[in-house]
Amino acid sequence: MDFTLDEELEAVRDLARKIFTDRATTERVREVENSPSHLDESLWAELGKAGLLGIAAPEEAGGAGLGLGALCVLLEEQGRAVAPVPLWANAVGALTIAAYGTAEQRASLLPGAVDGSSRLTVALEEFGPHAPGDPRCAARRDGGQDGGGWRLTGVKAVVPAPFGAAHVLVAARTETGTGLFLVAADADGVTWERAETTTHELSGNLTLDDAPARAVGTPGSGVLEWAVDHASVALAAVQLGVARGALRLAAGYLSERRQFGRPLATFQAVQHQLADCYIDIEAMGVALWQAVTTIEEGEPAAAAVLVAKWWAGEAGLNVVHRVQHVHGGIGVDIDYPVHRYFLWGKQISGTLGGASADLARLGAVLAAGPVVS
Repeated sequence: MDFTLDEELEAVRDLARKIFTDRATTERVREVENSPSHLDESLWAELGKAGLLGIAAPEEAGGAGLGLGALCVLLEEQGRAVAPVPLWANAVGALTIAAYGTAEQRASLLPGAVDGSSRLTVALEEFGPHAPGDPRCAARRDGGQDGGGWRLTGVKAVVPAPFGAAHVLVAARTETGTGLFLVAADADGVTWERAETTTHELSGNLTLDDAPARAVGTPGSGVLEWAVDHASVALAAVQLGVARGALRLAAGYLSERRQFGRPLATFQAVQHQLADCYIDIEAMGVALWQAVTTIEEGEPAAAAVLVAKWWAGEAGLNVVHRVQHVHGGIGVDIDYPVHRYFLWGKQISGTLGGASADLARLGAVLAAGPVVS
């Protein structure tokens, strides 16, 4: 299968790379990490102005309508620059609303998510060994005036970039199955606890105490599984960019750093380390685009998504470990940017479950029946 980018996706890549290269410099990222929000609001505005925040959203919502593939191209470029903006969570939320939301939800939420004037985030994880598609957060119907409301009770862990987001899509369980529910970030019954993650991003632990919510799609219809698949692929795309960016730094450093009178890059042991990184990165890319293609073609994608997520978690973490190692002592100097790639790779490898959990879920999918691909 040919995963070469077409002209549209190459244009997305080139534009995104230029913006991230110009705006997400090492100095700027360091400045943002020490800011109160830990997010680069000016970069976020620039991405919105360039139309990149809505690159995957449907045209009727003001987006470019280029789908998941274009989003993954954008996210890979973000990973290359380790740029501190909440792209994947906002994009997955917007795509989910576009696919399953009511007309009112689409009209009220998508324009802001596309132009950057407001943000969405997703609450898919919980404390304890619970898979993202198997939440313990409980949703019950709330009669109200129109009978269409819900009330949520439970705790969600490390919600990405919730501070400044207007709404959060919460995974919860009902009597008829799991679903996604739209909650205003400042609604009654909503409590946030700040939590700084490995990447220095400010996340939030979310406590819901009979909080009012609206369903996105019909609980039990597969909307949560759809969102988790898209979130997993989005994270795999970011991780691919992180790995590529880390390897680029290593290649530049090793070609200049000299030991025993010659560049470190000429030592066979070092070359083997970088070759292993290259092979892992290529495998990550193939697995990612296999998952993207399977989803976009409307085929059963659970296995392909889990394969991509496993490669992102296992191989992505291996790459940033090797890159950190070959940098020697400078690799742990936070004035040098390579440590940031290690932190991002570590964080992503455990988001929505680590590699071991992915293998267990993949085994369950394969055991359930034949996989169509």
